[in-house]
Amino acid sequence: MKKLLVVLFAAFCSFNVIASPVNINTADAKTIGDALTGIGLKKAEAIVKYREEKGPFKTVEDLVNVSGIGAKTVEKIKHDILLSDVVVADQKVDEKANKKIEEKTK
Repeated sequence: MKKLLVVLFAAFCSFNVIASPVNINTADAKTIGDALTGIGLKKAEAIVKYREEKGPFKTVEDLVNVSGIGAKTVEKIKHDILLSDVVVADQKVDEKANKKIEEKTK
């Protein structure tokens, strides 16, 4: 019985892995696609292509400019995205950017 509980616990834990945020300005397409829910390899490749052509993303909301990515998708994944590798404690959310997303999702 203990073995069964250990196996079930291990299986449960493997499905609940906490993903790390991904830096969309430095990560490759595979990393982006693996890290972001709802972003497959094709959309991740579009993110990398956009970044290479237009330069680094200044805000997470800039992702709406990538073909195939809408405001609702950005809203779902924005907490899993980094724009740099520096993480600031108690980072405040940009009010203007949030309003932009809210307007696009209405």
